[in-house]
Amino acid sequence: MNFPRAAGILLHPTSLPGRHGIGEIGPEAHRWLTHLHGMSQRLWQVLPLGPTGYADSPYQTLSTFAGNPMLISFESLLEEGLLLESDLGNFPVFPGERVEYGPVIAARVPILEKAARSFARRASAQLKAGLARFEEEHHAWLDDYALFTTLKKHHGNGPWVEWPSPLVRREPKALQAARREHATGIRQAKILQFLFFHQWDALRREARARGVSIIGDVPIFVAHDSADVWCRPDLFHLGPDRHPTVVAGVPPDYFSTTGQRWGNPLYRWDAHENEGYAWWNSRLRSAFALYDIVRIDHFRGFAGYWEIPASEPTAVQGKWVAGPGRRIFDAARGVLGDMPIIAEDLGVITPDVEQLRDGLGYPGMRILQFAFGDDPKAADFRPESYPKNCVVYTGTHDNDTTVGWYHSGPGKDSTRSAEQIERERHNVRTYLRCDGSQIHWDLIALALRSPADTALYPLQDVLGLDSSSRMNVPGRESGNWSWRFSWDQLTPEIEQRLGRLTREANRA
Repeated sequence: MNFPRAAGILLHPTSLPGRHGIGEIGPEAHRWLTHLHGMSQRLWQVLPLGPTGYADSPYQTLSTFAGNPMLISFESLLEEGLLLESDLGNFPVFPGERVEYGPVIAARVPILEKAARSFARRASAQLKAGLARFEEEHHAWLDDYALFTTLKKHHGNGPWVEWPSPLVRREPKALQAARREHATGIRQAKILQFLFFHQWDALRREARARGVSIIGDVPIFVAHDSADVWCRPDLFHLGPDRHPTVVAGVPPDYFSTTGQRWGNPLYRWDAHENEGYAWWNSRLRSAFALYDIVRIDHFRGFAGYWEIPASEPTAVQGKWVAGPGRRIFDAARGVLGDMPIIAEDLGVITPDVEQLRDGLGYPGMRILQFAFGDDPKAADFRPESYPKNCVVYTGTHDNDTTVGWYHSGPGKDSTRSAEQIERERHNVRTYLRCDGSQIHWDLIALALRSPADTALYPLQDVLGLDSSSRMNVPGRESGNWSWRFSWDQLTPEIEQRLGRLTREANRA
């Protein structure tokens, strides 16, 4: 599927400004859409929006269908009458430049629970009717997720495999008893899900009015500690104790000499195929209810994936295993029709991955930070090699910022030597005929001028920020996903410059 020529910015909602410890999907997100429109940006890319678990990663969520309650806007709850100003009177003051996840979650949860408890008393008739419709439309996943998250809280937030055996194995009598015992918590969990989707729907309507399409992100794998695996263990490679027998990751690469051991359980693709890929159909339907365009993370895993024995501490001792190929997408197309999908085709890409991507007509990705190094495939990331049907990025959430990349040194979050880094700098300066002093603008302009239908760049690159503003370091277990910006960083000069470059490149 070819996309119209357009440009946009990668920014996760947690990075938005705001006074309640984390970016939210209320007034500040609507203000962001106004700025996007003013800069002639027609695309906003976000990371997965599910409730985060391990290490606060949006790629390790507690559910592939649910929304993250931490993104619910307190300001919007005040406007709806579900909170009073007095409810926030003792809310702590948090730094604006980072999300301190532990303290922020601890402070926000009681406020959200208070809003859920007061819903029956304070909500308007319109909101109550909306909740009833939401419960009916989403019951296929909502009931189990609400029970899962309530039980998880009751058991000290430990992983579900450590719960009492009858609950681990979902014995019907144990589930019935749990639903009776935890009815209040289950009800609150459903209300919070409704409030997330209610606020997100309002944001999407505003985006459409501004001419902005939202690009979402669907990770190929799901977290082991999730409602998805708890509810359907038969769809995953698990042992009798419900622990994974093999896990996902990637072999040694640009980011790590030992590869990346993600730890996600791997799918039993035979079980999915026997059901006509119904679970995946539901997952994609849910994604397209949230987003206009979907980026599928680690697309190459559908052609072949790196299987690591669960007992291995790193990703080195793995093997390639064939994936389901296009059968999964043909099944979804039969149910959902043509789907605007971006294939994240980075890493070890073999001809079968390219054949799968091109056979489906999905645009792949090109990363400008990969275009100037010693890798034999570096030339593939330079604009003269791009097809129209692709998406060019200066870098993604997994890369260093462009300024950080250009000024980086050896041995830190990279496998490059000092000599390789210096050659890379020389190559990019020679190619762009620049001195590197505004390397972020040079790469943004290169992306915009390229033949690629879609050009995207993280907000950190628009702002010219260094490595301290990096969103994620692959393989690092903590300290990721916390960056936030402030409105004073997005100056009128920056906005005018990006808007002018975008219009000159015929992407407005």
